[in-house]
Amino acid sequence: MRTGRRSFLKIGAVGGLGLVLLPAVKGFAGSGEPRDSARAGSTAGRKWAMVVDMQKCWERGKGCRDCILACHRTHNVPEIPDPEEEVKWVWTERFEHAFPEQAHEYLAEHLRDNPFLVLCNHCENPPCVRVCPTKATFKRDDGLVMMDYHRCLGCRYCMAACPYGARSFNFRDPRPYLRELNPAFPTREKGVVEKCNFCAERLEEGLLPACVEGCPAKALVFGDLDDPGSEVRRILAGSYTIVRKPELGTRPKVYYVINPGAGNSGGR
Repeated sequence: MRTGRRSFLKIGAVGGLGLVLLPAVKGFAGSGEPRDSARAGSTAGRKWAMVVDMQKCWERGKGCRDCILACHRTHNVPEIPDPEEEVKWVWTERFEHAFPEQAHEYLAEHLRDNPFLVLCNHCENPPCVRVCPTKATFKRDDGLVMMDYHRCLGCRYCMAACPYGARSFNFRDPRPYLRELNPAFPTREKGVVEKCNFCAERLEEGLLPACVEGCPAKALVFGDLDDPGSEVRRILAGSYTIVRKPELGTRPKVYYVINPGAGNSGGR
């Protein structure tokens, strides 16, 4: 497998397949979740989506990271202090970074000053899937965009293609940077791309994503878009919601509830 990666990268360098868009790759390796985990199983016939109610999120205060910690603890996401080598599945961004097409100089104070929770959008039309040369990243019938770590070459085309910066690269062995190990989920190696998987492994067991379960404010709601009686459909039908970068046509499956009147409440 390692020889195959080196050969591929040589071909990619000669062919100019887009590496100019990427910073230098520091290493190549791969291991982790077997492709068998991509079986539809009990999630067949669903179309998963998440709704993030930012008002409820902000009410917990800017320092609340319970959902992030729950996700990273569940999936063995390392805590690497160097921001250039950071690995993250769920994190926060300022409004102008999360929704740049909707930012302007007169933006409401509560939108400008509060953090927005962001993660992989599990797009309906994921550009990351189209550019992956080995099909290491692929989309399931239930809408989940997944990673097969065994197939990942570390070329990072998927990272260049993702318009949301939702993918991380393991520049180094992440295992020494794990605060605690969850033996139920595979660790990764140097040279592998990773990202949020909407907790596919928990969905197979009939559980909610770890971030949803770990949110004390109940700001995260997860469910089936194809079920007209699901809570996500109820919220989408009754609330003002936005998605990230809709102009790109990727059709994200993470929706944000934005209260247009919240700016009068002192930036809650």
